[in-house]
Amino acid sequence: MTEYGEKDKNTNNFKPLKPKGRTTAVAIKDGKKGRSVPIVTAAARGALAEKILSIAFENDIKVREDADLAELLAELELESPIPTEALMAVAEILSYVYRANGTADPFNAIIDNEEGETSP
Repeated sequence: MTEYGEKDKNTNNFKPLKPKGRTTAVAIKDGKKGRSVPIVTAAARGALAEKILSIAFENDIKVREDADLAELLAELELESPIPTEALMAVAEILSYVYRANGTADPFNAIIDNEEGETSP
């Protein structure tokens, strides 16, 4: 889980605390367009990871911090499907991103369908 520090003066939101050690960044693409599971599309450590995060923030791309998951996913080959042991954590992050973007969360639709309800 992310720990938060001081408030950002520009957005009035709390900024995540910077993790100790080198930064790791991983980009994932959801399972749309014929794929059943998300895939790793980019991964980097150190200065390149910082650049990836900077570009994401500049383009208002939602970022979620999970150092352990990032390290696990950074070990995978690019375009690799997310391994089974990481699927729940990735699904939680993608669900957060869908909510933050104000779009329909496909994970809720799956749960609704399993419970016999119809999804919007």
